[in-house]
Amino acid sequence: MTGTLYGLGIGPGDPELITLKALRLLQAAPVLAYPAPEEGDSLARAIVADHLPGGQTEIVLRMPMVAARFPAQEVYDRAAEEIGGHLAAGRDVAALCEGDPFFYGSFMYLFGRIAERFPVEVVPGVSSLTACAAVLGAPLAARNDVLTVIPATLDEHVLAQLLRDAEAAAIVKVGRHLQKVRKVLRILGLLDRARYVERATMDEQRILPLRDLDADSAPYFSMILFHRRGEAWT
Repeated sequence: MTGTLYGLGIGPGDPELITLKALRLLQAAPVLAYPAPEEGDSLARAIVADHLPGGQTEIVLRMPMVAARFPAQEVYDRAAEEIGGHLAAGRDVAALCEGDPFFYGSFMYLFGRIAERFPVEVVPGVSSLTACAAVLGAPLAARNDVLTVIPATLDEHVLAQLLRDAEAAAIVKVGRHLQKVRKVLRILGLLDRARYVERATMDEQRILPLRDLDADSAPYFSMILFHRRGEAWT
């Protein structure tokens, strides 16, 4: 009998925002896999550290955390082979994914390499999208609103087109594209309706109107939320 790969969504950063199912599988799996930067500690492991029972075999996927070199295909190739060895031997593997595995989650790259050979189960987690809305106290959408998720990495004219037509939007992958996004929102007259969230649910959480943000770039864990009515319930 082969083992099962569990892709566990572990939430946006607060260790208490892990589901009961993910917690059960995390503590039962003999093998743990998680991403980490080329140097330094893994945020994914840090989120669940207090939940770990100890004694698990750990597979660290060290990779460049920069857009130009992500996804690091060779890292996922090697990880899939190592994980596959454990699965073939009958050992379950819990792979950690910040947020939700299938909402821009890195787990998808393991899933694509393993799902055709071994059983894989995906456990959804609290995504950055819902976490940012919660800490803002700002519902994402209501009634017949269409919520649009927009990567800030898109070209300026594409951003403008999407935001011009959007009723409600979440702008993700902000990073070094902050100035571009702010410029587009200003030109469209929407800047006053945009709010910025950084490291939602973490100790370093930061929230403010986008117009008040004095910075040229944003960290990886940041998002801009916008609603054309200002608030979804109005």
